[in-house]
Amino acid sequence: MGKARLLIVEDDIDIGNMLKIFFAGMDFEVDVAVRGSDALEKTKNVLPHLIVLDIMLPDIDGYEVCRNLRTNMRTSHIPVIFLTQKDERSDKLQGLELGADDYITKPFDIEELKLRVQGAIRRAERESLTDPRSGLPAGRLIEEQLRRIIREKGWALLDARVNEFEPFKDVYGFVAGDDVLRFTAMLIGEVVDEIGTTTDFIGHAGGDNFIIITREEKAPLIKARLRERFNKEVQTHYNFIDRQQGFMHAPAADGSTIQVPFMSISVGVVSPSGQSFADIREITELAAEARRQDSA
Repeated sequence: MGKARLLIVEDDIDIGNMLKIFFAGMDFEVDVAVRGSDALEKTKNVLPHLIVLDIMLPDIDGYEVCRNLRTNMRTSHIPVIFLTQKDERSDKLQGLELGADDYITKPFDIEELKLRVQGAIRRAERESLTDPRSGLPAGRLIEEQLRRIIREKGWALLDARVNEFEPFKDVYGFVAGDDVLRFTAMLIGEVVDEIGTTTDFIGHAGGDNFIIITREEKAPLIKARLRERFNKEVQTHYNFIDRQQGFMHAPAADGSTIQVPFMSISVGVVSPSGQSFADIREITELAAEARRQDSA
């Protein structure tokens, strides 16, 4: 996996900088927010794998930040560790009731905080809660959303897959491949923010496969905008020579090289309009078939 992304929400600049230096030295990708509103904005733009959250902030307190994260479909899965000077039992219970994963009181042992951060991220990955590259919900969280919508009406599921991803990874390497997956996740988030609703769900089903659950009337617009932006912006992941010639050379099975087009994205859409689903496998199978037809 790539670097785990950590968001430190701390209004004490010295503590925030100290934590950033410490975790960056442990190969985390670290961002710092000094206000609760900044934390919510940063989280919306790039999903962190974990948030270390101070309770006493200058605008909205950490409880309100955590409540906002937990009630938003896009961020409800992110592990949160409260970091605060409060040590009353009632304060700890309030944080845990809001869905915090852990609680550390200042002054704290930084080695203990490190172990708690690492443990929370490992638990999330082990329980198939998030994909380690994109930070998006995966596995069980996706299945939970599918079981929820199968009983509802008015939804649409978009199954998106990056075409020519494997040849790209073979030529440019797995690090560049992980960058493409993170780029795709971020782009999907931007498109859903632009066109979708606040209750839309985005998941990383594995490899180069992503899903979006939105309102039925939003699906065609999201699909069109996602394809338009992806097919244009993905070209920045290729080197100058490949961009100039409009394709890349990749090794073939017989040892020769073949021309491979730039990556593109295919999107299949299914909804309950005019059809019913017996189980969640039918939803995913029909969505996958629609996506294959989109790439044909």
